[in-house]
Amino acid sequence: MTQLDDQALIHIAKYFQALAEPMRLKILNGLRDGEKNVTELVEISRGTQANVSKHLNLLRESKLIKRESRGTKAYYSIADQRTFDLCNLVCGQIASQMSLEVAANEAFIVTLQANQ
Repeated sequence: MTQLDDQALIHIAKYFQALAEPMRLKILNGLRDGEKNVTELVEISRGTQANVSKHLNLLRESKLIKRESRGTKAYYSIADQRTFDLCNLVCGQIASQMSLEVAANEAFIVTLQANQ
């Protein structure tokens, strides 16, 4: 990142902003095993059709997903599989952090119980 200009950093920040919403992450996760239409994504995400459509539009504008019309339905798919690599990396890091927090909390409880 040391060689990126301000314009590139703005673009990167917008990319991460698109990922900074739980509903959008649910939608992206729903696309892991292939393309889906809006109805399928509503079912997977448990959101409303209007809300899911709003998030799909933002993800598409951010070029994270693609849209293909077939007849009366639109199908969405991931634009670049490397997005899942990024998500997996972040999820792994968060899982590690959470494991450390759980271990620290358990150690604290054991210490409290031993001192009673």
